[in-house]
Amino acid sequence: MFKSIKRFFDDNLDHKEGAILSYQALNLAAVVILYEAARADFQMDPLEHKKLLNLIADIFSLSSDETIKLLALAEEKSDLSAGLHEFTTLINQHWSTEERILLVDNMWEIVYADGHLDNNEHHLMRRVQNLLYVPHREYIFAKLKHKTP
Repeated sequence: MFKSIKRFFDDNLDHKEGAILSYQALNLAAVVILYEAARADFQMDPLEHKKLLNLIADIFSLSSDETIKLLALAEEKSDLSAGLHEFTTLINQHWSTEERILLVDNMWEIVYADGHLDNNEHHLMRRVQNLLYVPHREYIFAKLKHKTP
């Protein structure tokens, strides 16, 4: 996994000499989790896909081409993974509570992009909230913030 992450970042992104691979792995872990939010209802709605691409580009300051490549790598890692634990563990080890809350907020933004909350999406959101130790109050606040009337 780390070789493909390093290769992606070496090939596509400017980074300082000696950049820590764990930082790159963290970025990929976050994108995997965002990708899972977009496909949780077993269909990638065009609005969810567009929101996912825009968020990835904004969060990591990537070009369109870099965003597409990072998302493709995240899809590959997600498909090969047994679950989200390896990604959430990495994030928990290195991200603050505020950063984890923002990730859950971004997930809600993707989930509600199509205007509908599916049971599978709700289940994923609860699971990720627990895996990332996001306080319930913050989880609900983010949910209500993105819920369409």
